[in-house]
Amino acid sequence: MSTASLPPVAPEVLAEAVEQLTARLRKKLDATVAECAGRAAEGPDGTVEVRFGEDTLVTLRPGASGAVTGPEQAVCTCLLAPRCLHRAAVLGAAPIADGDALPPAGPPSPEPPVTDPVAPDPVAPDPVAAGAVAESRPEAPGVPEAPEAPGVREASEVPETSPSPAQVDAGAALWRAAAEALAAGVTAGGTVVQAELLRAAHTARLAGLPRAEAAALAVVRGLRTAREQGREQRLSDLTAAFRELLAGAVLLASGAAGSAAGPGRRAYEQGGALRVLGLCREPVLSATGYGGVTTHLLGPGGVFHTLSDVRPGGLARAKGAGTASVALGGGVLDHAGLARGGLLISGATVSADGRLGAGRDVRATPVRGADWSEEPVAALFARPVREAVAAVLDAAEPRGGAAPLLGCDVEVLGAAGDHLAVRVLGGGPVVRLRVAHPHPELPHTANLRRIGGFPGLALRVLGRPDPDRAATLRPLAVGPVPGAAHSLRLPEEWRGRADLGYDRLQGDHFPRPAPDGVAGAPVQAGPDPLADAPLWRVRRLLETGVAGGRRAVAEAARGADRAALPVPLRRAGLTVAADLAEALAAEADRRPRDSFGRLKDASSDAYARAWLASAVHLHAAERSLVTASWS
Repeated sequence: MSTASLPPVAPEVLAEAVEQLTARLRKKLDATVAECAGRAAEGPDGTVEVRFGEDTLVTLRPGASGAVTGPEQAVCTCLLAPRCLHRAAVLGAAPIADGDALPPAGPPSPEPPVTDPVAPDPVAPDPVAAGAVAESRPEAPGVPEAPEAPGVREASEVPETSPSPAQVDAGAALWRAAAEALAAGVTAGGTVVQAELLRAAHTARLAGLPRAEAAALAVVRGLRTAREQGREQRLSDLTAAFRELLAGAVLLASGAAGSAAGPGRRAYEQGGALRVLGLCREPVLSATGYGGVTTHLLGPGGVFHTLSDVRPGGLARAKGAGTASVALGGGVLDHAGLARGGLLISGATVSADGRLGAGRDVRATPVRGADWSEEPVAALFARPVREAVAAVLDAAEPRGGAAPLLGCDVEVLGAAGDHLAVRVLGGGPVVRLRVAHPHPELPHTANLRRIGGFPGLALRVLGRPDPDRAATLRPLAVGPVPGAAHSLRLPEEWRGRADLGYDRLQGDHFPRPAPDGVAGAPVQAGPDPLADAPLWRVRRLLETGVAGGRRAVAEAARGADRAALPVPLRRAGLTVAADLAEALAAEADRRPRDSFGRLKDASSDAYARAWLASAVHLHAAERSLVTASWS
């Protein structure tokens, strides 16, 4: 049995176990953690046992939550226990427990949240470092404020307050631990480094900073997966996790991060009546074995809401949940009906990221939905696409979750490599449609491939913009364009839309024949300012630092051609990016000397600040180029 059968462990339990080890034992910890693979076995009364030789047995006794939340739940039979290498290694091999599985750090909220194990945790937004402003960044149009739903007040509307002294101290601890982990990189970011991050994450939790805690846990999980060379881990994801953790920590430590000290994820607010209209369904499938569905809804004032049903079960659960009953206030609809219908909710509870909660006082009554050609849903597709994208990408940052949905009318140009090229109607840009969920047993890929076989098709698309790719939309649902002669012909019961993750488009859903002069026309890829800009050099330098630590950045800067990094950036007008990259390389290569002239290790604080300034600027510059690509 593999270590996948080990129960989750609370961060502070592992941190304490590593802290109790001697320096000699800490050097052996990572090798011993690797030896735990395949040694776990089920013991009596729900325990898990890991044997080291004939006389040493480590036993984990998870609590009612299924996680090891106290040091007394992990025991070893060796003479050095509990300050032994075996116990710390087993705890280090176990997965890190989520905050939902741990005892509450403070008074419980009156409305327990409906958790979504797949959804990312909100983290503090990036600060704008001094001087780190993207060159020629276009001004994004203002986002009009949506009117508040009757009786519902989202948690994001609660006035922000300054962090308390305990929260400032927690932010400083997070900064120190994250800076040391960044300087070490993946290659040296073993269990000891991870334990320091976990200790800081626990401190943040005790201080009432669930967002900061979630950011630290995301970095730890990323380090683990990268060291194990997991297929699901991308170095760019770990780089983004480090950026968000350091950005939130430095704001907290400065005492200026009101949003970072705000309410935690899924903080549901009690409310009154709320009418929502179904938009589409989206399958949810995680690498950790969870599956389900998220139904996207539209509320008053154009506010997006979601209702999720995610549980253990993997692919089978994701496929079956599309027609499962909606667990909200005794509603009689299933998710398929809700996606094409609506609900009138009394006693509604809404989280800061728009999720609907299912409390005891919530009551839901089915109401007629709205076709995509009817108001207020039709307004989603009438907004100029560049203005809509700018608003969507800006709204995604403070919400901490996935970007809101974007609607637009397009004309299919045809397949182009791994994506589908379409042009926004009315003289808009060429946009790339990429599969939202690439699993072969979900119909996304097959539906997009079939759509690509009908160039000239007019299509109404509802999807999620990809914030990391130029002019890229990941469609969740499609429908016919009102008044278009060459568009989809969907069954009446589908109410003018097809959920690409559940409905399968057939040949009779498409018009024939194709418009004259369209079939067989070559597909022209739209411009990609993100790929054409030399910012990839900065991205590679930052990712090199995450993978190999500050030494790797210093070695990269000592290359034969030291001008290879800044010169192309300055030629492209990206002078700030060049200056920040040079400052990062110089700081990484800096080796101070003590009073006797001997070389000593440089502090990781200055290096982390230089890395963060470059990372924040790169993120802002790339986001500006992505927004401009929709013009």
